[in-house]
Amino acid sequence: MTTEQQPIHSGFGSKTTARDALVGIDLGGKIAIVTGGYSGIGVETTRALSEAGATVIVPVRSPAKAEANLAGIAGVELAPLDLLDPASIDRFAAGFLASGRPLHMLINSAGVMASPLTRDSRGYEVQFSANHLGHFQLTARLWPALVKANGARVVAVSSRGHRFAPVDFADPNFETREYDKWKAYGQSKTANALFALGLDKRGEVSGVRAFSLHPGAIITDLVRHLTDDDFKAFGITRHADGGMDVSEESQRSFKTVEEGAATSVWCATSPKLAGLGGVYCEDCDISPLVGEGHTGPVGVWPWACDAEAAERLWTLSERLTSCSFSA
Repeated sequence: MTTEQQPIHSGFGSKTTARDALVGIDLGGKIAIVTGGYSGIGVETTRALSEAGATVIVPVRSPAKAEANLAGIAGVELAPLDLLDPASIDRFAAGFLASGRPLHMLINSAGVMASPLTRDSRGYEVQFSANHLGHFQLTARLWPALVKANGARVVAVSSRGHRFAPVDFADPNFETREYDKWKAYGQSKTANALFALGLDKRGEVSGVRAFSLHPGAIITDLVRHLTDDDFKAFGITRHADGGMDVSEESQRSFKTVEEGAATSVWCATSPKLAGLGGVYCEDCDISPLVGEGHTGPVGVWPWACDAEAAERLWTLSERLTSCSFSA
């Protein structure tokens, strides 16, 4: 069983920017939390929401970097958060709940990509822990504020990288199988999509809808763990001084950060998604379902929108985080 992955022909496309996606939308009085909101496409997500009138809370691990990257953007609040530290997640959520404010938009954008094998304090593989489990716990802890908004949206930034691997329910943390950084990344991105599916099923009755998305191929801090061989596979030559040469073919497939942030804000705000949820999106539209093994530039594989897998992941996530909530 999979979600109804049918494009709605939104009128937008791959070159739509975050500002384009918000034309005519007034977010005055709305509250958003954007994890990773001070780096890469997160900065543009924060900027676009702020310019549309929203107050944006940005969780931070590096306050100095956040202050520098977000300088000049109005309506932004910073609060400490480490997605690899359960206690830090609880403190952040408790601080927000204590403010008594509703949470209209939660955009889970922070992530790690293709890192060497690293484990958090619980022994969990870092990409699965940061990209999925940390956001699972954060969403659970913020649930009362999401319900209070009476029409909130949760957005999980997944990736076309979900095609690299499904979730390995027998060994999600690479305790017995050989570690592969791309399979680990793919698993975590599949988990993002399945989380949105599972959350939407539970949240609809409370007015909370959830979406996942592929932002596009963008060169940001996310690539910091890539090797020269990785870059070459993407048509990029990296120089010793940090400069990069991108092949003409690859240039056509990459997006700017402004374009990369577009689908996140579209999922969080578009009236065209009213009454919908649980779907995987890209290029500011619902992505079509394609067959496993499809290599085209657009489309979501079945294992990332499988309802049974979403339920299995939900059960696993509650067990690994010792965190549960009911809608």
